[in-house]
Amino acid sequence: MSSHRRRRPGFRGRPLATLLAAAFLLAGACAAAGIAWNPFTADARQGTVSAPVIGTPWAAGPGTGAGTTAPGATGTSPTAPGPSPDATGRAPGAGDAGGGRSAGALPFDLPAPAALRTGEAGRKLVFAHYFTPYPLSLDNASADADYYTRNYLNPAGENGKHERYGGLLRDRPLPTPPKSGNWERANLEQEVRTARAAGLDGFTLDMLSLSGPNRDRAQLLMEAAHTVDPAFKIMLMPDMTSLNTDDPGVLADAVAALGKAPAAHRLGDGRLVVSPFKAEAKSVAWWTRVLDLLRTRHGIRTAFVPTFLDYDANSAGFAPISHGFSEWGSRSYVGQESATRDVQRAHGMGKIWMQPVSVQDARPNQGVYDEAGNTATLRSTWTHAIDDGADWVQLTTWNDYSEGSQFAPSLHNGYAYLDLSSYYLTKFKTGSWPKIVRDTLYVSARTQFASADPAGAQSLVMSLRKGSAAPRDTVEVLSFLRAPATVRTVVGAARDAHEAPAGIHSELLPLRPGTSSAAVVRDGKAGAEVELPYAADRTVQVQDLQYYAVTSGRD
Repeated sequence: MSSHRRRRPGFRGRPLATLLAAAFLLAGACAAAGIAWNPFTADARQGTVSAPVIGTPWAAGPGTGAGTTAPGATGTSPTAPGPSPDATGRAPGAGDAGGGRSAGALPFDLPAPAALRTGEAGRKLVFAHYFTPYPLSLDNASADADYYTRNYLNPAGENGKHERYGGLLRDRPLPTPPKSGNWERANLEQEVRTARAAGLDGFTLDMLSLSGPNRDRAQLLMEAAHTVDPAFKIMLMPDMTSLNTDDPGVLADAVAALGKAPAAHRLGDGRLVVSPFKAEAKSVAWWTRVLDLLRTRHGIRTAFVPTFLDYDANSAGFAPISHGFSEWGSRSYVGQESATRDVQRAHGMGKIWMQPVSVQDARPNQGVYDEAGNTATLRSTWTHAIDDGADWVQLTTWNDYSEGSQFAPSLHNGYAYLDLSSYYLTKFKTGSWPKIVRDTLYVSARTQFASADPAGAQSLVMSLRKGSAAPRDTVEVLSFLRAPATVRTVVGAARDAHEAPAGIHSELLPLRPGTSSAAVVRDGKAGAEVELPYAADRTVQVQDLQYYAVTSGRD
């Protein structure tokens, strides 16, 4: 996808095999899933017909301090609606096998799905962008020797085709044990449960191919979503950087085939929502023909919500055929002020706005990255969605590991970013900040310094994208506290402590070689504690500029 694509895990710190083994112990494995293409074919890429090759750099997309308190949240905020049993009869926190909803994982009590989908909360929708090339497993093998480990995380993988940029990926889905039977379907259902348990309403499905494995995986996702939860919806997003057709009828047929599935996202009046990625790749007249064919040939009325790479240049032209607008967005915490203007412009034209919310972006095979500032980009984009009055949110992305933009539980981040999003999601949907009832710490840092020069065979290194914040070498301790406390920190050989207020507080510390950890101390008693189990080093073999994260809320 034009503004998609990112990194792979490095090989410093603990040996990869040890990390993979430890990952099995993380709370309920989950991550990207789908019908895997055969990774052992001669091509071994995304699809067989029209999907772009994963290893080929795509266009980079749109031009793209210590002691600060996180925006828009305090420990004295009103309480969100109280927990109630969900559609299965489970109470929040009662556990959802493979779904990640575990008691005590979050600093607050997440309302049940039913509470987040009714009334005013039900009108504020949150989707995550689902990218079919990176399912939870590609071959149903043990994670210490599966396709991700052998070929995507390994710079020499796939016969060395990714060696120039140090390997295709820097992270991977949180490993899951091999399954019997229809493991592709089981993994997809597991992933839907994970998203549902985090409060999401559904996925935006990147339609990469008209046929082949990615198309098959898309169909299976539609089926899995409806099986797990008929209220979990899939918004169709034809990828106009990938779909190989200039024929409006071909695209209309492809959209209709998936759009007839019960899981396809429709408005209350029955219109099918279609939200093409990089909609401006085709003219308004071309899209008008697609929408007309959906109506006349397939009997499908549509609500068109184009996702642009350049919203400013295209919104006026597309307004007559659109129900709403979205933009792929930037991935750094600076320059987000334009989001306010974008929402106002959309609403001024009588359109809804789907706000992009992101965590970070680093793309080894494109040689570009954005400075995310630990969790600053995540918090800034969520705060804009809340404060600016966005109607819908799209997390960009759920599982595009080649961009390193994933919210899905992963080997290097666990559930940290998804758990943080659940907090902001609750405010976005309910209008009230949830009450913090459990002290919880989130620690994030890189495993190398931004200026590190890889000592291995990597020749293409990532450069900062234009418009991004300046690179920084920091450890962030993000505390969610029910009452003021001391937070003791260790960064490499440096030990320190700071006083943190009730609510959310972000403390930045200089990155140092070694591991980082934090612990809450209140009234002389030790409380929540966490260690980021990935050591920072000044000498690295492979460049890896993603931020790793960990939460004290999960083992």
